[in-house]
Amino acid sequence: MDQLNQAALYVLQTLGSLYLMIVLLRFILQLVRADFYNPLSQFAVRATQPLLKPLRRIIPSIAGLDIASLVLALLVQLVLMALTLLLAYGTTGSPIQLLIWSLIGIAALFINIFFYALIISVILSWVAQGSHNPAALLVNQLCEPLLMPFRRLLPNMGGLDLSPIFAFIAIKLLDMLVINNLAQMTGMPDVLRMLM
Repeated sequence: MDQLNQAALYVLQTLGSLYLMIVLLRFILQLVRADFYNPLSQFAVRATQPLLKPLRRIIPSIAGLDIASLVLALLVQLVLMALTLLLAYGTTGSPIQLLIWSLIGIAALFINIFFYALIISVILSWVAQGSHNPAALLVNQLCEPLLMPFRRLLPNMGGLDLSPIFAFIAIKLLDMLVINNLAQMTGMPDVLRMLM
């Protein structure tokens, strides 16, 4: 692959992954019932609205979940992977294979969003506990549904919250045992694994 293709691939993967993360974040924010009026939530809504508006006419919400944003995330991932393969190898491959790889990529990104939100939450608990910053509030709202089952299982440790450690372990095991094995079993190329 020549340097121009590498540069194009870098720009495509960086900007495409950023937009994909915003689309998936919009779905996750609705899933965890985060504050809709938070400025970061409003940013996610405004950034995804132009592409979601036509999809919402076709795809209804199911049980209060915005399925259209999940479908948009899948479509963005599919296009991103197809263009990546086209730039790297000159072909897009099988549409069925692309769909399977896109589903795996979306699942990996879903897990990664929670993983990094947990890291940010732990750091904020050390340096800015009780902060009213919109980003800190949103991160806490993202992490709370994930940490709640672990908090119920763990005994009270006198103010020390060990639930993030167990959440990290669970997320990492899910990534190692499920996502990576699925990527290997389906023969996902390394150039596409960078999108996960």
